[in-house]
Amino acid sequence: MSATTGGNGPNAPRLDVDALLDDPTTRIVVCCGAGGVGKTTTAAALGLRAAERGRHAVVITVDPARRLAQSLGMESLDNTPRPVPLPEGTRGTVHAMMLDMKRTFDEVVEEHADPERARQILANPFYQTLSTSFSGTQEYMAMEKLGQLRQSGAWDLIVVDTPPSRSALDFLDAPKRLGRFLDGRLIRFLSAPASTGAFRLLGAGFSLVTSAVNKVVGAQLLDDLRSFVAAFDTVFGGFQARAERTYRLLQAPGTAFVVVAVPDTDALREASYFVDRLASDSMPLAGLVVNRAHPLPDGAGRRLTAAEAADAEAVLRGAGTHPLASAALRLHAERVRTREHEARLRDRMLSKHRGIRVAEVAALPEDVHDLAALRTIGAALADG
Repeated sequence: MSATTGGNGPNAPRLDVDALLDDPTTRIVVCCGAGGVGKTTTAAALGLRAAERGRHAVVITVDPARRLAQSLGMESLDNTPRPVPLPEGTRGTVHAMMLDMKRTFDEVVEEHADPERARQILANPFYQTLSTSFSGTQEYMAMEKLGQLRQSGAWDLIVVDTPPSRSALDFLDAPKRLGRFLDGRLIRFLSAPASTGAFRLLGAGFSLVTSAVNKVVGAQLLDDLRSFVAAFDTVFGGFQARAERTYRLLQAPGTAFVVVAVPDTDALREASYFVDRLASDSMPLAGLVVNRAHPLPDGAGRRLTAAEAADAEAVLRGAGTHPLASAALRLHAERVRTREHEARLRDRMLSKHRGIRVAEVAALPEDVHDLAALRTIGAALADG
């Protein structure tokens, strides 16, 4: 994931992570970005640093990897926030949980339906598919869980690790899509019994429609859908309303988005799209974390450029002398070229978003495996 810091470029203001976490009006921090850029570890490091600075934080993660739980000193994570064991004398606390989208969906059903109706819904095959693999369900349930935690008031800071979607924008778009689907007319049309008065008026034409639908989705699925909607009717109305309420919460003062990227073309392009989307939706952006970067020691690239190092290495290699010096020069040239490439990509993205605050975090030689590594990442973010 990350280790030490290393420069944000000449024109990029620094993202002051400690000031963000120390501000008592900051109640929600959302770590977002493309998949595989280190959002989960960044979220955990922010939660830990917040606790060490006196906040009572909870981290919602979607990463099922056991190594994350182990890095927090825990055997495993589940859908219930669990306290992270911290050293004695730590000023605050941090809890962690791993989003279980089906369990969260089940909780919504159990909360808004009577026991018998809830039993029918939970046993329905269409519901079981919807709650485990339907597109947008994970993002919607992340929103649901965020709303639940905020409403509980048990923590003064919630750090959200957004789901690993193909596109970072799915976190904002998918809940509304699923909410519209669940509250929409199409699902009610498909699930309505053919014997209703309106459909009898359609006569043979409707029979052709239902016959075609049966062929596409299967008669059993349509029957399951009808049974699901009949049982789910009392729960329908709240889905879109809750999605919109949580959406407004994300726009409110006290929420801060931290966009996480790595210094490659695709991740920074995705980050740029997300920054634009946050602006268009009036959502508060705290800044950008450029993760897994390869900074140079201060002034190293200026004292000896990649071209100079390569020329010197070629001379030593040709002479057959000083093999260790030759290897060091070759490594230095590669590192300077890598740094220059990353800086160009980063600066190209920042040129489109003037004034965005940046923290840069360097690559660690190994994965995060304990609180000490998370603490190092938190310090690097703060110094970034």
